[in-house]
Amino acid sequence: MNRALIIKSIPLDVYEQMSLDEVICETMPEKYILRFFNWKEKGITFGFSQRYSNVINTLEPSYRDFKMTRRPTGGGIVIHESDITFSFIFYSPEMFNPNVTYEKLHSLIKNEYESNGISIDIANGIKSNYDINTPTMDCFKKPVEKDLLVGGKKVLGGALRKFSDYLLYQASLQISGARENMDFHSKVIINSFEKGFDLKFEDYIINEEFYKKISDKKNEKYISEHWIKRI
Repeated sequence: MNRALIIKSIPLDVYEQMSLDEVICETMPEKYILRFFNWKEKGITFGFSQRYSNVINTLEPSYRDFKMTRRPTGGGIVIHESDITFSFIFYSPEMFNPNVTYEKLHSLIKNEYESNGISIDIANGIKSNYDINTPTMDCFKKPVEKDLLVGGKKVLGGALRKFSDYLLYQASLQISGARENMDFHSKVIINSFEKGFDLKFEDYIINEEFYKKISDKKNEKYISEHWIKRI
């Protein structure tokens, strides 16, 4: 069995959330790390390869006042308003195959939900993805390959980034009543990764030094126009 950590943080804004994931990837206090985002306020993230102008033009006016930043991972626009957002960073030194990784992670989550009486499907046969010129970029209006669906509606999608021998998986669960039932959904996700990767999770409270690194990363990167409007 492998030791794993569940990172606990104070409430953070959207820039700090992305900063924290990158700082974890740079420091890696353990080989397997799970984190449920503790949101200070509503926010929006969009994919590493998306054009900023397309994102702005796609957003409905009611969302344009939300704080927004570009993720280090791919994918499309995600509105973080009522979702459960989480990241899983794990040791994966082999060659990176996104489709295989999504299938593994989402199958584990699907199976755990089904063991709790909730039927979930995996999207198959969808060939398009979120590249620079994708006309529809709202992640939860357009399922892509290996997303999780309930009644044909997308409820969970993720995005990936390879950092050396580790993979960063950032995900959003937008099933009905997600945050109101946080304890149940977080337990499902924890159990799915514990079983699938033979893990035993322990809580890990980040310290002041770690928060200083998060603040530095936020200011140098995730809040900057150079990053947000990079393309």
